[in-house]
Amino acid sequence: MVQPEVLVAGAGPAGLALACGLLLQGVDVRVVDKASGPATTSRANFLHARGSEVLDRLGALGGLPQRSVRAMRITSYLAGKPVLRLRFGDPGMDTAAPPMVISQASVEAALRDRLTELGGTIEWHTPLVDLRQHDGEVVATLGTGEDVHPRWLVGCDGAGSTTRRLADIGFPGVKLSERFLLADVGLDWNLDRSGTTGWIHPDGMIGAMPMPDDLWRVIAYDPGQPTEKPTDAEILARLQRILPERTGHDVRVTATEWLSMFQVHRRLADTYRRGRVLIAGDAAHTHAPFGGQGMLTGFGDVENLAWKLALVVGRRADAALLDTYEAERRPLATEVLRDTSAITKVNIAQGPVGRFLRDRVMVPLVNLPRVQRSVTYRTSQLWVSYRRGPLAEKSWWTQNPRPGDRIADVDCRRADGEPTRLYAELGRRWALLAGGRGEALIATAQRHLGEHVVALRRAEPDRTETMLIRPDGHLAWRGRAEPKLAGWLHRVLGRGHVR
Repeated sequence: MVQPEVLVAGAGPAGLALACGLLLQGVDVRVVDKASGPATTSRANFLHARGSEVLDRLGALGGLPQRSVRAMRITSYLAGKPVLRLRFGDPGMDTAAPPMVISQASVEAALRDRLTELGGTIEWHTPLVDLRQHDGEVVATLGTGEDVHPRWLVGCDGAGSTTRRLADIGFPGVKLSERFLLADVGLDWNLDRSGTTGWIHPDGMIGAMPMPDDLWRVIAYDPGQPTEKPTDAEILARLQRILPERTGHDVRVTATEWLSMFQVHRRLADTYRRGRVLIAGDAAHTHAPFGGQGMLTGFGDVENLAWKLALVVGRRADAALLDTYEAERRPLATEVLRDTSAITKVNIAQGPVGRFLRDRVMVPLVNLPRVQRSVTYRTSQLWVSYRRGPLAEKSWWTQNPRPGDRIADVDCRRADGEPTRLYAELGRRWALLAGGRGEALIATAQRHLGEHVVALRRAEPDRTETMLIRPDGHLAWRGRAEPKLAGWLHRVLGRGHVR
């Protein structure tokens, strides 16, 4: 039986996005999942602009923007008065990608459709139960009894990752005492559906976000300490009691789509790679759900990993390139854990000092326009840069963008003059955005990257230097001298080259 080049364990958003990215770049992938089928409910329900950009580059964005709710405003109330207003989707954020209120289940469905278009399939009821590594080979045993011999195994199997455990990768951190109720419900009230509304209450915060199909996503801090996990009936009864108490609205639950209770875990994997086994998404990091960072960070992980793995599998780069995946992504996860922990502390402040700092210091501060722009830009992750990572050479360029920075989508032309967009060309390959003539630079890039690089020119040329842009939308190299580009490619790829 033909063995896959890459085995992906987990068919959630990270695993599906990784599989799509690898298939786009010609890598043979097999996807397995222990679940009986696709999830119909999910905690994640907001996708920032950066996540939409990833889906766009994968060709999976499709009709998601049209099916989403464009509730881009957050309003928080204290003692019945609005005290905070925050707006997402700032037109000054240098992106045309829409932030979306959309369920994780819908995002996964779009990725499954794209996977099918690319020739991929998902094997449900197929857990990973064991793995062994020896002589540069992975042997993965599935729940069906089959032994699979992929060249690489990537665990995208969630916070309870079997892949991570079997690879003996530590997952240090803490399970926090904070308890939250989460529900997708129909509500009979007159609340405005154009944005998310939150209420700061002495008994705990509560928030309501409009969802498609006239549903509301409700999240409530519930500091009680039950001896066992509550039933759906108990969660519903609790929500029906605290909704009017904390919101001040006469509200009635008319339908229940999903009810859940969870406690926050804050954990970060010791490493993202053990030999020929890698982990990504929630398998590598888990944190509080505030800020919509979980699915977004997972997408960033796998888009970063996909092009590196494709080069290594295609023998265009040494396996050492995969070490740059952790070097670029793990520091970001550390920041995300820190930021989401801070947001959680603000939201659940209970003591008099904590409440005073939140209500009298933090709330007025966040209402400042400059702070609002900073908050929305940071949560969008459009700021993410790898300029301090191992692939970004120190450059004499003093103006932005610098190597490692994200490159915004721009109108371009292919070599034959056909108009296109930068992001329409990325995902499956690199882009050499040429300035001036650039024939020698194009030839060098193609010698090292083969058919996985496309030569483009700006629709409205405004630069004389050339930029090599990675498949994940980050600037790889910038300059005019062909020997310097050749040197960068040789350093990054090692002995790998087109054969």
